[in-house]
Amino acid sequence: MRRPLLAVAGWLVTAVLVTLVGVAAIRLVGESITGTPGGVRSQEEVERALATPEPVPSGPVGPSPSGPPAATGTPAPGGSAGAGVRRVFATTGGTAVAECVPGGVRLVSWAPAQDYRVADADRGPDDDVEVSFVGPGGEYELKVRCLGSEPVAVADDD
Repeated sequence: MRRPLLAVAGWLVTAVLVTLVGVAAIRLVGESITGTPGGVRSQEEVERALATPEPVPSGPVGPSPSGPPAATGTPAPGGSAGAGVRRVFATTGGTAVAECVPGGVRLVSWAPAQDYRVADADRGPDDDVEVSFVGPGGEYELKVRCLGSEPVAVADDD
């Protein structure tokens, strides 16, 4: 009678210890498993973030008939110190934002269109920068240079 009682007591102690170790490990790892990256936002923070929407390219998305992708007519906000005008360029494969900086032209950001992916990106700064989008409609390359202090799309001369 004593042996089965000791076996049950040993099993219970082991189960409690394993549970405590698991709970301690989850607490140690913390938010990376169960939380929201950057913490939980208050209702006011969410409303403030939603009140200032991200800039969206205006005009048609797609390559212009003459070849290079079209730039939107308005510069993108948020230029850095010493930077020139930021421009948004759009192709069927995706969009990119570029700016002229003292070292040449630099890709600020890029995003593929739905069902496309970024095949290659040369962020710069350099004389020219490029980003390639690949998807079901083929490959779309965007190459940008500076003309004065403004980024412009150019035909790929590879």
